[in-house]
Amino acid sequence: MTAKLSNAQIAWRAAQDIADGAYVNLGIGFPEMVAQFCPAGREAVFHSENGVLGFGAAPPAGQEDWDLINAGKKAVTLKPGASFFDHADSFAMVRGGHLDIAILGAFQVAENGDLANWSTGPQGVPGVGGAMDLVHGAKRIAVVTEHATKDGRPKLVDRCSMPLTGLACVTRVYTSLAVIDIEDGRFVLREKLPSVSLEDLQSLTGAKLHRDGPVADLIVPEL
Repeated sequence: MTAKLSNAQIAWRAAQDIADGAYVNLGIGFPEMVAQFCPAGREAVFHSENGVLGFGAAPPAGQEDWDLINAGKKAVTLKPGASFFDHADSFAMVRGGHLDIAILGAFQVAENGDLANWSTGPQGVPGVGGAMDLVHGAKRIAVVTEHATKDGRPKLVDRCSMPLTGLACVTRVYTSLAVIDIEDGRFVLREKLPSVSLEDLQSLTGAKLHRDGPVADLIVPEL
């Protein structure tokens, strides 16, 4: 099976579910792409842990202002009304429950909503960082990820084997093959690529996929 969504297409699909006026934090790396695909006429207010609220898209190459960066050290632009503040205020926003949604990457997501998205292994990071605060402070946690690793191992599992970022915190996962909700400790399949059979999808998932009504086709634009 070779058909799957690109990272840009996964990010596009996740962006379609951001409500108008939502306050949103995007994890470092792949999740940052979500900011590019907010639907026209819908406004999201993006927050970054380093102390920016209301940033916009990346500037054209050569026009970066390196005093204006997000938590991933990538150049950003500012929208009207954007504001700056220190780390303490930024994390007070996170811990105080003022973010509507955080969209993060993942190494593993368990069927009960546990999230593992950091590692101290050979290619890991020094520590869990702000993700630990985000998964407990944001009102909703979504994940964008490949459905399986490069060698075919499931990233959606019955129980995480890697260091945990948060317990029972993820409510929806957008993968390269499907959109899956986590409800009552179960993976509930909502959408899948039309070209992927339920059997093939289940074979790449490390826990049982449940259905609660019809499964919609996962349709995204060419990007």
